[in-house]
Amino acid sequence: MTSMTRIGIFGTSGMAREAGDIAWALGLEPFYVARDEAELRAWSFSAQAILEQDVGHYANMPFVIGVGENNIRKAIAERFKDTLGFTNLIHPSATFGFGQREVLDRCKGTIVAAGARFTSGIAAGDFCIFNQNVTIAHDCIVDGYVHVAPGANLSGNVHLHRGSWVGAGAVINQGNNTVKRVVGENTVVGSGAVVTRDCEANAVYAGVPAKRVK
Repeated sequence: MTSMTRIGIFGTSGMAREAGDIAWALGLEPFYVARDEAELRAWSFSAQAILEQDVGHYANMPFVIGVGENNIRKAIAERFKDTLGFTNLIHPSATFGFGQREVLDRCKGTIVAAGARFTSGIAAGDFCIFNQNVTIAHDCIVDGYVHVAPGANLSGNVHLHRGSWVGAGAVINQGNNTVKRVVGENTVVGSGAVVTRDCEANAVYAGVPAKRVK
């Protein structure tokens, strides 16, 4: 009997285990990478977990980073960019407009969860997380290290800059073919917010309509 292909997932939290669920759906056996001894001792699930300091012994296997926080995901990616091979995890239930799956396949380290929908003309960067049941509509640009939380909707012609976070159930109303609706670099859009105007960088927006709160 041929052994199942394995994939390493950085993290031991809920996001990492959700990434593991995607791996299982793709016929891959996940193992997890704990940051330190304390995190490893706290691991209570049946799947194997190893220490980050030992990942070099698994360098022939693919990895993803199942960490929801963009800055931590970026730090891990930078730390291991020359020693590990990062791949994508794309749930088989995710759906894509014409040519869009190929766009995602050219990314590195990106996670696409169950029920995600990508329509057409979308550009995406590396090490993003598109969580359950998100909708990324036409002509959006999503830079690297972005996290789009469950149920969020980008309504078309939206540009999420590097490191931004769109909370669960948030709606980013569309821009147009000339000027996209912008969420600035490292900006957080709160859960359930409705963005009708551009969001500045390094800020927090919340509410309906969304306003800057920090």
